[in-house]
Amino acid sequence: MGPLKLFLIAGEASGDKLGAALMAGLKQLVPEWVEFHGVGGPLMEAEGLVSLFPMEELSVMGLAEVLPKYRALKRRIAQSAESIRALAPDALITIDSPDFCLRVARLARVANPELKTIHYVAPSVWAWRPGRAARMARVIDHVLALLPFEPELMQAAGMTSDFVGHPVVAEPLASAAEAAAFRETHMIGPDQPLVLCLPGSRPGEVGRLAPRFDEALMRLRDREPDIRVVVPTVRGVAPMIRAMAARWPVPPIVVEDVAEKRAAFAAANLALAASGTVSLELAANQTPMVIAYDMAPLSRLLIGWMLKIDTVTLVNLVSQTRAIPEFLGRNCRPGPISAELLRLLEDPAPRAEQLAAMRLTMQRLGAGAEAPGLRAARSVLRVLDKG
Repeated sequence: MGPLKLFLIAGEASGDKLGAALMAGLKQLVPEWVEFHGVGGPLMEAEGLVSLFPMEELSVMGLAEVLPKYRALKRRIAQSAESIRALAPDALITIDSPDFCLRVARLARVANPELKTIHYVAPSVWAWRPGRAARMARVIDHVLALLPFEPELMQAAGMTSDFVGHPVVAEPLASAAEAAAFRETHMIGPDQPLVLCLPGSRPGEVGRLAPRFDEALMRLRDREPDIRVVVPTVRGVAPMIRAMAARWPVPPIVVEDVAEKRAAFAAANLALAASGTVSLELAANQTPMVIAYDMAPLSRLLIGWMLKIDTVTLVNLVSQTRAIPEFLGRNCRPGPISAELLRLLEDPAPRAEQLAAMRLTMQRLGAGAEAPGLRAARSVLRVLDKG
C-alpha cells in the first residue's frame, strides 16, 4: 500500500494554523504513511509542506479587495486544480478561504468526480448567506467544524460533518514567568498598562484599521500616559506594520516571533483587535478586549444586507453573551473605541463579565478534550476509511 497523499490548501494565517495542527495530528496517527502537497504558510511548511506558491497571495477579503487581484487569483485557482489533477491525491482538504478553495474544489471534481473532498471550517451560515452550505455540498463531501452547533447545519445541507474542537484550546500559553520576562525585556513595569493592538492579518484590513486603532490608542494614552502598546503581526503584513509603527509618535513594540507573541498575549492587560479568530486567542489568555472592524464601503454594504446576527465576535456567539464590545462598520471610530478601552481599564465589572464569558467559551470549544488537530486527523482518516 502506497502513502496517503493529501493536497491541502490554506489561504491565510488562521488557516495555516489549522492546517499545521491537522498535519501534526496525521503524522502522529500515520507517521510513515502520509505525504502532503498543496498551498500553505510558514506553520504548514514547518510540518513538511512545500507550498505550490506563497500563501500570502490569497490573503484578500471582500469584493473591493478581490477585484483588483481577480486575474492573478484565477490563475492560481487553475494552477492548483491542475496540480491536483496531476497528483491524483487520496483527498483534497481545503481550509477556510472558501472563495478560493471551493473554486479549486469545483475544478478538481470536474477532472476527477471521484475525488474525496474535505473542507476545514464550516461556512458561517448561522451568520449570513445560509444558502452557502447547500452550494458547498455540490463539491464538498465532509466538513470539519470548529463550533459545536455547526455539524447539524452541515448535515442538513447534505454533507457529513464532525465537531473537532477549536485549535485555540490546544495552543500553548505563555507562563507567568515568560510574561514577566517580556515586560522586563521591553522595560515595561509590572503595574504598567500593556495594550495589544491587533489590526488584522490581511493587507487590506491592516490598511483600513491600523490608522483608526492608532488614533484610538493615542487618545487612550492621553488619559493613561503610562500605557505601552505591542503589535503582534504575521509575515504577510509585517512590513506594513513596521512602516506604520515607525511613523507613530510613541513607537509600539512590533513582534513577529511566535514565542514572543505568546508572551505578549500573556503579559497584556487589554487588547484592541480586529474581528476574527484572534478573539478566541485573547479569550484563552483571559485578556479583556474591544473588537473593531470595517470593510471597504461596497463590501460593508453587501455584508450589512445579508448579516443575520447581532454580533460577529466568536466569544459572544459561543458563550451566548454579549460581553465583548464591538465597533463595526460606521461605528469603527477612534473616539468611542478609546472610551471603551478606558472603561475596561478602570472598571472591574465589565472585565469580570468578559472573563466569565471567555471561560465558558473555552469550555464549549473543547478545552480539556483531545487536541483539535488530532480530532480533525481522526475525522479525516475515518472519512477516507483509513482510521
